[in-house]
Amino acid sequence: MVRFKHILVAVATVEDASKTCTALRPYLETADRVTAVHVIEKGGGAPDKAPLEKRREDGHEILSSVSSALNSTVEVETEIVYGTDVVDTIFEAAVDADAEAVAFQARGGSRITRLLSGDTTSKLVTDPAVPVISLPKQSE
Repeated sequence: MVRFKHILVAVATVEDASKTCTALRPYLETADRVTAVHVIEKGGGAPDKAPLEKRREDGHEILSSVSSALNSTVEVETEIVYGTDVVDTIFEAAVDADAEAVAFQARGGSRITRLLSGDTTSKLVTDPAVPVISLPKQSE
């Protein structure tokens, strides 16, 4: 198995961060660093989903939960990033941070939900800018 020294993870909520960190922990044996990002999606001319300051506060809380979960295992850096396309923004953040891979845990949702939301998982694994690691879901 290929081992990466620097992995970027994108997290959307505190619950997502918790699940992602749990799934990621077994793969951090050789990693030196994890960069965790929270993407604030901008509307590209459309109204934003919530006030920007509230979204920033939420982002800091989400990233703080990643730091708390992984700091004893590996060096953790956190960053809030902004963009109109979540997947492009994740890969831009990975390149900017010199991450060797992007790790993610697919989020649930029905086929119709994925179709309407643009199916971020499919976009992540199609023509990625860096290697992508799909983390297994943990049994509840």
